[in-house]
Amino acid sequence: MARLFRHVNGWLFALALLLAAGAIGYLTARHDHVSDWTFGGRASLSAESRAVLASLHGPVEIVSYANPQSDLRHTVAGFIERYERVKPDLTLRFIDPQQDPAAMRELGITVDGALILHYQGREQRLDELSERSLTNALERLARGGERIVAFVSGDGERRPDEKGNADLGMFMSQMETRGMRAVPLNFAQVTAVPQHTDLVVLASPELALPDGAVKALSDYVSNGGNLLWLSEPTNDDLHLQPLADALGIRILPGVLVDGQGAALGLKDPRMLALGDYPQHAITRGFQLTTLFPQVSALAMAARTDWKVTPFLRSSAQSWTEFKPIDNAQSSTIAYDASAGELKGPLDFGFALSRLSPSPDKAEQRVVVIGDGDFLSNSFLGNGGNRALGERIFDWLLGDDALVNLPPRGAPDRVLQITQAQLSTVTLGFLIVLPLLLLVIGGFIVWRRRRA
Repeated sequence: MARLFRHVNGWLFALALLLAAGAIGYLTARHDHVSDWTFGGRASLSAESRAVLASLHGPVEIVSYANPQSDLRHTVAGFIERYERVKPDLTLRFIDPQQDPAAMRELGITVDGALILHYQGREQRLDELSERSLTNALERLARGGERIVAFVSGDGERRPDEKGNADLGMFMSQMETRGMRAVPLNFAQVTAVPQHTDLVVLASPELALPDGAVKALSDYVSNGGNLLWLSEPTNDDLHLQPLADALGIRILPGVLVDGQGAALGLKDPRMLALGDYPQHAITRGFQLTTLFPQVSALAMAARTDWKVTPFLRSSAQSWTEFKPIDNAQSSTIAYDASAGELKGPLDFGFALSRLSPSPDKAEQRVVVIGDGDFLSNSFLGNGGNRALGERIFDWLLGDDALVNLPPRGAPDRVLQITQAQLSTVTLGFLIVLPLLLLVIGGFIVWRRRRA
């Protein structure tokens, strides 16, 4: 009887175990519970990201242009899932970029896995998959409101609303979806930069600016305005020296040429290809290759109250060429120190910042680049040109510091041991531990047989 009771008890226990497993499976299929036990909660969203998501009132759609043949879609989905758990109306959709290459070029998709975020008719583009970049993009969407970008016009500058090869229409049409509005700034019609202008762009003027225009720009900078100045290789006097003096920089004569371009398949030595960048907030984590045609080198002319940081720099094989260059002569040019040409590496992109003289802003920012072609309609689709331009505008408008996420890495993630210690650990796991388990197992068997 006791034996029968033990058998029934065993079957009842097995049945209860199966019912419990089924109940757990039923509940887990309908209710999610995620617990992050990692150090510092690095596998879940930070409090800063949760606060940004709480400020988004309405659905957010994220479109990922990732190749279905790679594992990238799984990586993107796993990463976005953290945001979906906090905001259920945030959705992720995948599009195969190989299905419509023409549409991808029109959208400016050059990176496998690029993301475009859509919220209330606005969008943000993302080429880097990290919590900081994605949360900052969501913060820009939540903030809304137009940023006024005034383009100096009337002296042969690049137009932000035209489709000519040298104009910036394609780039600015993308920036408008990010909440920026381009407006003309013609100093023949106004004597000063209008108030509530967030950024002024001086994009490669071809003619000398009138003295009144130069004074208006200098006054704008002196009063705390943000400026993007795109220069070009030229020896013509455009009357911009007062502006350069106010910034403490100098545009060097000649055009930068690079001897390593032939190895990269570039036939024109005036084409500079960059894949490595000096450290700055604009280039932090940026690894895309960018292409710059016909570049002027820049140099610091005097010490000022500006903090000047180079973020674009040519290679050691570059120099400033003074002689005119055409395709027939491109293979015969050579560095000539006696002519005053300068040997690389040379800077051609400066980021300037200082405490703002204006009480309305904490910091004033200026970017000067010795080339404007890289954002033009002709060259915008090359490598990371568009992405770099977006980073420059974000930095100038202060959008790089929207969310300063703290590092949350685990301590002691790397185990550093000597070769002798590694040999000891290997011996212990491969020989000592198996022998110890055999001894313990043999002892247990011996005890049971004696009993």
